[in-house]
Amino acid sequence: MQLVVDGVNKSFNGRTVLDHIHLTVKPHELVCILGHSGCGKSTLLNMVAGFIAPDSGTIAVDGKPVKGPSKQRGVVFQEHALFPWYNVLDNIAFGPEVQGMNKKEAKERARHYLSLVGLDDYAKHYPHELSGGMKQRVGIARALAAGPDMLLMDEPFGALDILTRDVMQRELLRICREVKPTVLFVTHSISEAISLGDRVVVMKHGKIASVLEVGMKHPRSFHDSRFGWLMTEIESVLMDGEEEAVQEVSS
Repeated sequence: MQLVVDGVNKSFNGRTVLDHIHLTVKPHELVCILGHSGCGKSTLLNMVAGFIAPDSGTIAVDGKPVKGPSKQRGVVFQEHALFPWYNVLDNIAFGPEVQGMNKKEAKERARHYLSLVGLDDYAKHYPHELSGGMKQRVGIARALAAGPDMLLMDEPFGALDILTRDVMQRELLRICREVKPTVLFVTHSISEAISLGDRVVVMKHGKIASVLEVGMKHPRSFHDSRFGWLMTEIESVLMDGEEEAVQEVSS
């Protein structure tokens, strides 16, 4: 599933949030969108999801304009948003049932994706009985159970501790190898973007400041010279002009 964002602009209350965004994501590609808070990365993701309409420009998936949410585009947020009154299996089966699948088939599909995220033994557990990492696995399984061709992930591991985040990153890559979705992954972590992405899109002040090909096989190591080069390059892009802006504000 190919995504094409062509000349997209968006403003809120007179403030420009996205400024002439052009981006193409190829089928089965995992692209990370990176930037400081307020740079517009989550707004862009919500537009691709169909939750927000652009003021101008177009967003198309496989040549068809995005006009609203679609089961083809599964969304995983930082907050898992599981239904607390449903157990894990019912949470995952909810989407397929809403789409019209009968309960038996929906439960079978839910079990498949529950197994995919390694939580077979937790089908009857409720969200409050799960750790943060487990809840996010359920959130990913729920998104996948709806049968999307594209996963849109808005800082899904941002609230997790560093060790759990590392495990979840590896789990996501494993799932991507098996399911092969197109993935748009928003993060504010440079190392996470390099660890996961085929490409890293760096955003600043509502614009795309740089697009970098990662060019490394998985698993990726901090000790790899290219990893270090990418860290330095991205930090340079993000910090360019920021010191002058701070000085202007403080003077």
